[in-house]
Amino acid sequence: MSKAERSMSNQVNKVDISLSPRVSSVNPSKTVSITDHAIALAQAGVPVIRLVAGEPDFDTPAVIAEAGVRAIREGHTRYTLNAGTLSLRTAICRKLKEENGICCTPDEVVVSNGAKQCVIQAVLALCSPGDEVIIPAPYWGSYPEMAKLADARPVILPTLCSENFLLDPKLLESKITEKSRLLILCTPSNPTGSVYPKPLLERIAEIVTKHPRLLVLSDEIYEHIIYAPATHTSFASLPGMWERTLTVNGFSKAFAMTGWRLGYIAGPKHFVGACNKIQAHFSSGASSIAQEAGVAALGLGYAGGEPVSIMVKAFQERRDFLVKSFKELEGVKVSEPQGAFYLFVNFSSYYGIEAKAPGDAFGDDSCIRISYAASLTTLQAAFERIKKALITLRPAVPV
Repeated sequence: MSKAERSMSNQVNKVDISLSPRVSSVNPSKTVSITDHAIALAQAGVPVIRLVAGEPDFDTPAVIAEAGVRAIREGHTRYTLNAGTLSLRTAICRKLKEENGICCTPDEVVVSNGAKQCVIQAVLALCSPGDEVIIPAPYWGSYPEMAKLADARPVILPTLCSENFLLDPKLLESKITEKSRLLILCTPSNPTGSVYPKPLLERIAEIVTKHPRLLVLSDEIYEHIIYAPATHTSFASLPGMWERTLTVNGFSKAFAMTGWRLGYIAGPKHFVGACNKIQAHFSSGASSIAQEAGVAALGLGYAGGEPVSIMVKAFQERRDFLVKSFKELEGVKVSEPQGAFYLFVNFSSYYGIEAKAPGDAFGDDSCIRISYAASLTTLQAAFERIKKALITLRPAVPV
């Protein structure tokens, strides 16, 4: 067909390229856009230091990697049960009991292709059109978009840097309505590194108890990346909260297994079964090889044993360097992270001078998220570049 004939055919049979309103309501990921831009600059020869990635810069511990290789060699390469292998779900139950004080059975656990899949399946399973999903800000950028995909409405509750970005129970109580269906908590937090202390979680639990329709999704993917004296408390372990909580966790962060794509959700069978039903039509079960590796990861010992403690020690050293360095800069405010590997730095006093910052991707445009999942040498070089850039500026807003 000639070019002219194709043009005429297209005019006669014009393709409808409209998209679902549900998809159109979802915003693109700004972190992905920034990452893609940084990669493009690097490929063009620009010496870019990337501090965007939400993944450890360590290799997967050898014991875990070897378990994956062994799984291939021993023929563990076929479909598993949709909810995950019994051996992995049993290991997860043991971990939850010993480390989190959560008692559950394998039929109350679903293994998925990463914690992100667990979250979206839970939101789809629990929310009806018009429901409200309560999300403290700053937040992981996918939470509001997942709510929209379920035809629910994200209700954003701001927090303060001066309060370590922790949710104010009074604000929460004032925003709950008859349409409130799901409260999403992330501790340790992405993007702030804040860790919810047990007394605050207990206060939140008291509020949740007053509203029979309100459920909680507790995202605990950064659980093991925590810095003393902070300690982790699982929301479902609090009195009366198991019945209304879905706990999400996984292997990507603590075990440096981002590419293995392995996460899990635990909760009452009625809710978890609904997530399993959705997964059966989305992806079926997670990788059989990754699941064998997951069993090995949970066999490393309490909180991941020595391999994880080595990584956490390195993360803490990097955190300490960045916090000390940024606190010395004029007009910069920092809340010291108690967990995860992010620093959410307030540069707002410099806004309006030369550039805008992408903190609004996390629900707070006064700050910029910096991932310190990079070597100390890399972070030192990055800080010097930031410092050099800021020296040429004067704060536009009085601090």
